[in-house]
Amino acid sequence: MFSGLSPEELRTLAARTARKRLKSGELLFSEGEPCHGLHIIATGKVRIFKTSASGREQVLAVNQPGESVAELPIFDGGVYPASAVAIEETQIAFISRQDFQSYCLEHPQVALKVLSVVGARLRRLVGIIEELSFTTIRQRLVATLLKFAQSEGAQTGQGIEFQLPSTHQELANQLGTVRELISRNLMRLQAEGLLEVEARRIVVKDLKGLSALLDAAP
Repeated sequence: MFSGLSPEELRTLAARTARKRLKSGELLFSEGEPCHGLHIIATGKVRIFKTSASGREQVLAVNQPGESVAELPIFDGGVYPASAVAIEETQIAFISRQDFQSYCLEHPQVALKVLSVVGARLRRLVGIIEELSFTTIRQRLVATLLKFAQSEGAQTGQGIEFQLPSTHQELANQLGTVRELISRNLMRLQAEGLLEVEARRIVVKDLKGLSALLDAAP
């Protein structure tokens, strides 16, 4: 977002920021709270999520170092549309709403980059809606497993092995379901000879067969 700024412009912006430190599991803000400024992740990770009235959680994004968090309310004056929590120890650079709006007026290229970030987030949210509306839990799980196999997997004598980066509950939150259905579908895929499952350790034994499930009718 600030890559086009000169060193002097960056120093000016840095002088307007404050540092926040969050412990793992600590809330950065809650859905419905008024927005006071822009949060930029310096180190650590932040999970953005919504919670239903029954307590079920839907993960919208996991933001990484260098990324900003919840930019839209800074400009429309609304409340935070979702909650944010630190996944691990996290440091945040915070710029007040007033200071950031003033900075965008002084540096229009920053405002344009904010629009680009907001646009990318909107596209991701549309993708989440499509997945939840038009695919089954089984298909969403299979797509996630294939993604991990491609990005994190190592070829072994048994197949492509990788570790799930999150628990079954966290995976369920990301896929819009409950933990029991994640565990049940993993066991079903194992019974079909496509996977070997041991807690968070996964071995894809039949990559072609697993990929074919994505084309199956819901």
